[in-house]
Amino acid sequence: MTDPTTPSRSAAADPSVPAPTGRRRRPSRRQLRLAFTALTVVTEVLMLRRRGYGLGGDVVVRCRRGHLYTTLWFPGASVTSVRLGWWRIQYCPVGRHVSLVTPVDTADLDAVDRQAATDVHDLRLP
Repeated sequence: MTDPTTPSRSAAADPSVPAPTGRRRRPSRRQLRLAFTALTVVTEVLMLRRRGYGLGGDVVVRCRRGHLYTTLWFPGASVTSVRLGWWRIQYCPVGRHVSLVTPVDTADLDAVDRQAATDVHDLRLP
């Protein structure tokens, strides 16, 4: 009787099964792109969490001119903007200009600024 944990002699001598060479196969470009994309999304999620935000959705942002408004912010995706790492370039509906925007922690805003930011939304999706 043979032990099921050991390979049979016929399987070891099978010429269609390549012998292990001891070297690892190099990842393909597609695998590298997928790994890089996953790494950037995880990094953005961690940065959002660290700064006190959720995973995305409606986020209060500030443009470089100081205007506050609400926008859609999803880690790894750009619905209304061009991504540049933590920053995004998008249209500011308050000042009617294109600007670099960053998320703002609503706990740091007073009641008037918080209300002003939630009153203005850059794009409403159904």
